[in-house]
Amino acid sequence: MIEASPKRGRKRSERRWWRHAVAVAALCATGMAEAQTSRTIRVAGEEWPPFLARSLPDDGLTGSQLRAVLDRLGYTASIDYYPWRRAMELGMHDPRYAGFMPVLRTPEREKFCHFSTTLGRTSYVLAYLRERPVRARSLADLRDTRIGTVSGYSYSADFDTMAATRALDVEEAVNDETNLRKLLFRRFPVIVIDSQVLRFLLAKDAFTQADRERIATSDGLFAERTMHLCFRRTTVGQVQQQAFDNAAREVDLNRLEKEYWRRIGVGG
Repeated sequence: MIEASPKRGRKRSERRWWRHAVAVAALCATGMAEAQTSRTIRVAGEEWPPFLARSLPDDGLTGSQLRAVLDRLGYTASIDYYPWRRAMELGMHDPRYAGFMPVLRTPEREKFCHFSTTLGRTSYVLAYLRERPVRARSLADLRDTRIGTVSGYSYSADFDTMAATRALDVEEAVNDETNLRKLLFRRFPVIVIDSQVLRFLLAKDAFTQADRERIATSDGLFAERTMHLCFRRTTVGQVQQQAFDNAAREVDLNRLEKEYWRRIGVGG
């Protein structure tokens, strides 16, 4: 076996150090004085437990994954919470922010995002009342059914298109908890919601055991999708995304996800 010379080893080490230095410099170049001095990366997001929430350890599953990756680069995360549309607006256009999360990847969002590696997964289901069951083998079966959704959310390419063209009758709310309460009050017969979000919300003290027993779900209409951090679509944003993804390769995000679900008592 031919061993690499010490000189070649030093060059490889120097190249790795240089790539890391460039990555850290790029992450710092957000235009925020506070980020440059405190080594903090600022992102916008919406309360969406258990994926992102101030009340959860490390700001939820996605927040914990964000922190684990940034820690590899010697940075910490600062997450500011807003309603979803406001979070998107700030994350896309405000230079104080590196981006926003968690976001699902769509062709439309490709225009203003450099997407990070996967930070969790979402699986949408239909939720309805047991006393008023909703049967649907396809989205077309929902054409005459009023559906509760959240403003600004993407559910699937087909669903989003049908909702935008009014082929589906949707009523938008500010968040999933509002929709769940409307469903219990029979404001509409069905809502679309992530299965883990539904489970987490129903476990809260704000909902009774009777409420939980009234809710039923149906899956199969929506494929599992990945969630990401949307870095601003700028030159700096692209370098930030590349640095982030390089660091993410050194973190076992799948193991971290499984451990986080166990940590908060939610099945993953």
